[in-house]
Amino acid sequence: MSGEPTFLVDTLPRPGAAGAVLLDGPEGRHAATVQRLRVGEALVLTDGAGAWTLGTVEEVRRDALLVRPGEIRQDPPPPLRIVVVQALPKGERGELAVDLATEAGADGIVPWAAARSVARWDRDKATRGVEKWRATARSAAKQARRRYVPPVDPLAGTAQVVERISAATLALVLHESATEPLTGLDLPAAGELLLVVGPEGGVSPEELTAFTGAGARAVRLGPEVLRSSTAAAVALGALAVLTGRWG
Repeated sequence: MSGEPTFLVDTLPRPGAAGAVLLDGPEGRHAATVQRLRVGEALVLTDGAGAWTLGTVEEVRRDALLVRPGEIRQDPPPPLRIVVVQALPKGERGELAVDLATEAGADGIVPWAAARSVARWDRDKATRGVEKWRATARSAAKQARRRYVPPVDPLAGTAQVVERISAATLALVLHESATEPLTGLDLPAAGELLLVVGPEGGVSPEELTAFTGAGARAVRLGPEVLRSSTAAAVALGALAVLTGRWG
């Protein structure tokens, strides 16, 4: 992972394409007016799906840059994909949860309408909410200089979460009354690990029964009880160490 600022583009320049490419729109405006990049400085262009190139600024315009791209590279996805099922927190804590989970390495995010969620998304609000979460994930991925932007799925109900648990290689439910510590698990080396985070009021007994009945394991992080908006990020940090992601 290089330390250059990262910008998302719809498509990367074709291999062998001659000349500089124009970075315009919101990304170009941010690069020119907020980051204030200058001629000769390096930056990363990525499509958010693992492909990227290290480029050099050739010209600065009022709200755009001309960038000479280098070789296009492709980062492989991690063998173990960690997907966060995030219960809807109240207020703006939903975007905070997505921001922190993305920076901590989540490979996918599923918003969940839990029984005890204070926030409620009707059809129109669900559409707007998912789009807002996707924009947050995109921004956080750039901040973290990630080559992958985690996809945010449509709003899921508990029945849909149960289906995801049944299909996952391993599913974990963070629960304050669990006796099994996260650090004591035998984690898979590949596949999909589903991490379920409840709302402020916690996962209901009925939801916990449904989840464990589908194969999920209830685990605890430690003695502290974390907010719904921060629990995923803390768990992802622990999983990054336990799975060797941070090795």
